Amino acid sequence: MTKAKVATAFVGAAMIFSSCSTATGNGALIGTGGGALLGAIVGKLAGNTAVGAAVGAAVGAGTGAIIGKHMDKVKAETAAKLQNANVDQVTDANGLPCVKVTFNSGILFGSGNATLSSTAVSELTNFATVLKNNTDCSVAIQGYTDNDPWKGSTAEQSAQKNLNLSQKRADAVKSKLNSLGITNSQIKSSTGYGEANPVADNSSAAGKAQNRRVEVYLYASEAMINAANNGTLQ
Repeated sequence: MTKAKVATAFVGAAMIFSSCSTATGNGALIGTGGGALLGAIVGKLAGNTAVGAAVGAAVGAGTGAIIGKHMDKVKAETAAKLQNANVDQVTDANGLPCVKVTFNSGILFGSGNATLSSTAVSELTNFATVLKNNTDCSVAIQGYTDNDPWKGSTAEQSAQKNLNLSQKRADAVKSKLNSLGITNSQIKSSTGYGEANPVADNSSAAGKAQNRRVEVYLYASEAMINAANNGTLQ
């Protein structure tokens, strides 16, 4: 594929995705567009291509639209419950709509540690209510850091320490949700990515603050996909 064709495909997908702010909700529109091309492009941009239930067969546009409408409701409920997190709708590895919740490190942890702040505990308590109300959503937790070096460490050592820290932070969120009654059958993964997948420029303090984050994805479980295929998902 030529560079021009790649650019055209990218812009086309971006236009479809950006148009999803209509009254019908993001999820329904992503779902009806939901083929592999849109899912691969948008999912890759969102850094969530590892998120998604394993499906044995292709998911049709009709199923995607049903899941999209359901995820619109999940997104609205999540946004209403959380005061200190960004709530977005993106796609998973199957091209299906999912809800992405981003907690920045300013409300989660102090500098260089993985101990949850009191604000974070309050937010996660509210978030646990959402998860309990939506047990057909599987959950993936991803931790990230900026690229600040650690004192007395080489660049390679710092990168590894940041990776370890991001894993501890992801695990801290998972542990807190576990303590609030969210089971490991719903939380499918807790993964630290360290400095990978920055969402902002690490050359500025503001950019680094955005990169220090934990992302939580609520995506269609196998049960939800089956319910959508059977026409029983509300």
